[in-house]
Formats: sequence, structure tokens, C-alpha cells
Amino acid sequence: MTPRQLVSEATRRLADAGVASAEHDARVLLAHVLGTTRSGLALVDVVAPEHVERFEALVARRAAREPLQHLTGVSAFRYVELAVGPGVFVPRPETEVLAGWGVERSREVVAAGRVPVVVDLCTGSGAMALAVATEVPESRVHAVELDEGAHRWAARNLRDSGVDLRQGDMADAFHDLDGSVDVLLCNPPYIPLDAYESVEAEARDHDPSLALWSGDDGLDAMRVLEEVAGRLLRPGGVVGAEHADVQGESAPAVFVASGRWSDVRDHPDLAGRARFLTARLAR
Repeated sequence: MTPRQLVSEATRRLADAGVASAEHDARVLLAHVLGTTRSGLALVDVVAPEHVERFEALVARRAAREPLQHLTGVSAFRYVELAVGPGVFVPRPETEVLAGWGVERSREVVAAGRVPVVVDLCTGSGAMALAVATEVPESRVHAVELDEGAHRWAARNLRDSGVDLRQGDMADAFHDLDGSVDVLLCNPPYIPLDAYESVEAEARDHDPSLALWSGDDGLDAMRVLEEVAGRLLRPGGVVGAEHADVQGESAPAVFVASGRWSDVRDHPDLAGRARFLTARLAR
């Protein structure tokens, strides 16, 4: 069969299964099987039977809503590629915007003549920590993850990166850094417990529960983060935290209510949806 035939049929199957990015995913899976890129599929005339069989097996798993990144084993994030699979939250494109904000703030510290101290709480796969360490090599990056399975993936991704990775609860993390952190990043769990049915199957059935659910209003972890950020940051240090698109007012309000933050504001993702808050610890 030709790549076009395979992609066409797979796209139909995936669309029927409710996969929003059906054609994209079909092309990615076929390219993965053939060891090429999506654009490289145009150079393939015929797909061998053994590759067809493997491709169709992957399509069936994707139609069952297994995450695409679990099937390929990798996830692109800004300028790095992460190993991912069962047991770790798959980094989303929306989080790249928050990571970029962290990179920019870290570069400002470098421009001021200091070595930026950066912390990534709830690091998951290590995506934001690795992005900062890669794009701002002068920085000293620290990361923590509570879930044992996710921590193993982070250890794999952060090996040889220079990132100080620890396992534990963010609430008790990095007391040795109290009052010294310049930039704090976090993608905490933020889904309300009663929103179970509305969560896409890829996340609900495959991402670790610790990375998803956060109390009745989805802000339990955000409240803990506000306290931890106040402890870790130096005066004038900044924090950036992702939240659900419906929390564009309620998540920043957690920081406003404590009275110790200035410049509390919310930011959109690439689709224009409310996505992450930032705040500066008052001097």
C-alpha cells in the first residue's frame, strides 16, 4: 500500500474514534514506523507489509485514545525532545508559553550580572526544567516531582543536563533554597474533582492522577504553590503557574488575596485562552 492510502484510511478511523488531530496523528505514526519524518513520507512509494501491520496496530491503539506520544515514545517541547510514556504527564504545547516566560525572566537575571536560580515544581517529565537549562545554560535549575513513576521519566530526561532533580512534595521542597530563588515555574494539577467526565480520554485514562486533580475547585495545589513561592523566592523574584482556561480570574485571585505579591497578572496561550498567571514577590 502507498503512504497516501494508509494515511487516508487511518485518518478516517481516528476521526471516527473522536481524535481531533486525526490526519496529523496518522502521519506521525506512519513516519514513526518508517523511521522518517512527516515530510519524508512523500519520498516513500510503497510501504512493506510488515510496516503496514505495525502501523495498523498503532492506529488501533490511538483509536482507543492512547496518547500519541506514548506510541512514539517522544514529545517535542520548545527546543528539546523528551522521552515519555505510561506514568508521566505528557507536556502540552500550551505549557511552552509559560516555559518561554521563564526563559525570558532567567535571561534578565543573567543580563543583570547574576546567575539565575530557577525552580520547577511538579516537574513531571522535566520539560520546563530542561527547557530553561538548555536555553539559559548559565542558570542553576532545580526540579522536584512527587510521583515515583513520573520522577523516573524526569531522571531520564534530565540526565547530564545539570538540573538538580529531587523526589518529594512541592510543599516541603527546597528549604535549602529559601529566599534565594529568582524564577519559580509550576504546572500544578488544576482540574476540579467533579470535572472527570469532561476531561479528554488521553489525559483522564493515561496521565497520572497526581498531575490532574486538585480539590473541589481545582485550586488546592495553587494555594500550596502560593505559600511555597512566598518561601522560596527572593524579594522581587517571580513565579509563573499554569491553570485551566476557566481559572483566568480565580487562579490569580489566590495570589492577590495573600497581599504579598505585586504585578499579579494573567496570560493567554497561543490560542488566546487564559493559561498562566505570573506574580512578583513584593520587596
